[in-house]
Amino acid sequence: MNDTSITYDVVVVGGGPTGLAAAVALAQTGARAALIARRTPYADNRTTALLGGSVDFLQGLNVWPRCKDRAAELQKMRLVDDTGRLIRAPEVRFSCDEIGLDVFGYNIENRLLVSALEERAAELSNLTRFDDDAAEVSPEDEIVRIRLEHGGLLSAHLAIGADGRQSLCREAAGITVKRRELNQAALTFNVGHSRPHRNVSTEFHTPQGPCVFVPLPGDRSGVVWVSSPKEAERLIALSDDELSEAAETQSHSILGRLRVEPGRHLFPLAIEQPRQFAKARIALVGEAAHVLPPIGAQGLNMGLRDAADITDIVRDALASGKDPGAAEVLDRYASARRADVASRTFAIDIANRSLLSALLPMQSLRAAGLHLIGSFGPLRRLAMREGLAPSWRPLRSGQNSKV
Repeated sequence: MNDTSITYDVVVVGGGPTGLAAAVALAQTGARAALIARRTPYADNRTTALLGGSVDFLQGLNVWPRCKDRAAELQKMRLVDDTGRLIRAPEVRFSCDEIGLDVFGYNIENRLLVSALEERAAELSNLTRFDDDAAEVSPEDEIVRIRLEHGGLLSAHLAIGADGRQSLCREAAGITVKRRELNQAALTFNVGHSRPHRNVSTEFHTPQGPCVFVPLPGDRSGVVWVSSPKEAERLIALSDDELSEAAETQSHSILGRLRVEPGRHLFPLAIEQPRQFAKARIALVGEAAHVLPPIGAQGLNMGLRDAADITDIVRDALASGKDPGAAEVLDRYASARRADVASRTFAIDIANRSLLSALLPMQSLRAAGLHLIGSFGPLRRLAMREGLAPSWRPLRSGQNSKV
């Protein structure tokens, strides 16, 4: 029921995976919550590797049991230097059993994850859904007012901006963004193949960026192919047979014969860092709070940690009778997210720059670094653990502290 007559504790703007997860998690705390998001089919063919505590978080939301059977386990990861340069890094292999895990995580099509989140959201009686878009967000001293595209005005003590790269919430809060365009684009598509993937994700490092083949259920994989914008445009224009052949060549036929499935998506890459994570009764999550190239499967996993942290902090505030949109509450959220986002952004940026550089000193450093990771067990295990989730994150009370 669309009820605009009450003041909510929190309103989430945006219905992607991060926004839906935040809305469900916040509603499960008992908060009076609302979600502003259109009910539209999720047409994107991209997949997500859910790593570290992301699955635990979704389990706690009663979402993971609804989609686990349609996800593929990730048990091993390979990094292959396919640059053809004078100095090449050795192949690096990561295995989950080396750090005492059954799996690193699971790879799932985003549309299936969103469907499970939508199903769970519909069950929560204290989560009011507005099948609309936000037209205007106006933070005031004691509340945030949100005008809907098709009429109606909501008010809340806290607004969660899960509305993506062009965030209306971020703009309303007066938060500026540091943005750097990368001369790269990512083409995503799914393939079927004649050989089993054996739950191994393989990332080929090319002079223009990584091309990764990530397992999907059955003899299928999701492909994220990063290249120059010109090359990406050429690839997306190929016929199915031509793209299948190109992908098979890029994969060095490790998966046998490939056949491209319907649906392709092309998007330019950039790095975006807002100057603040929260301000003026508005907290940012997901791509409103950070944009990274698709390297190391960090994007949505970071977004789910955003959702977990803001949920824990709002729960604590409400339990102690505090205003969930108060400046001190927003400061806690900013403090919780700052180091995680900054460290991941820095690491991914450096990894991407080192791959693209043709300078011999940079090639040498990159090769030496990967050699150390691959040959020195303690360093390799540290890299695996930190790649899944930052080990230094402070634990919080409640079910979301695992993320």
